[in-house]
Amino acid sequence: MCGRYMITSPYEAMAQLFEASLGELGPEAPRPNVSPTQSVPVVVSHEGDRLIVPMRWGFLPHWYKTPNDGPLLINARAETIAEKPAFRAAARARRCLLPADGFYEWAGPKGAKVAHAIRPRAGGPIGLAGVWQEWRPKDGTAMATCAIVTCAANGVLAPIHDRMPVIVAPEDFALWLGEADAGAAGLMRPAPEDLLEAAPADAATRAVLARRG
Repeated sequence: MCGRYMITSPYEAMAQLFEASLGELGPEAPRPNVSPTQSVPVVVSHEGDRLIVPMRWGFLPHWYKTPNDGPLLINARAETIAEKPAFRAAARARRCLLPADGFYEWAGPKGAKVAHAIRPRAGGPIGLAGVWQEWRPKDGTAMATCAIVTCAANGVLAPIHDRMPVIVAPEDFALWLGEADAGAAGLMRPAPEDLLEAAPADAATRAVLARRG
């Protein structure tokens, strides 16, 4: 799974990589510890125009009456996303990308797991595959929510964790966002092994990760 990630690139770098316009994303500051239920920048495509907009990390199916009405859905498994009731409609029509500069996984024996930082060798940001859903409470304002799509780990990640986020290459952004022909399912595969590097997080980072966000 992917339960924490990092956003350290400026908004303008995101806009350039994803060729997208910036929405109202709030104050700009490095976020080394992005946690579930927080607002995160998300790339969506609307009638061919790409926008980076805020969404809640934690997908809310339409049948949830409250945000706590069921499991916290921060990840969607690539192997079952097309058939799970929570995700199947979004997998067809509401795919998105989450800008990230890396993510974290934990490895080691129970009670003594060590956080590892996984980053792109060439630096960030990169695009994590996601799906999104606009959740409408019975009384209140609609909320845009999202989940990160995960797949089996590649050889770099396998010694640390058996899952990893699906990372979409820039040349495939249009396909994942639904701007190109069908075939996005083929993108849900492990990243090339030369794309990422992994190392135990330093003491300062571990202290940050010990907090929620």
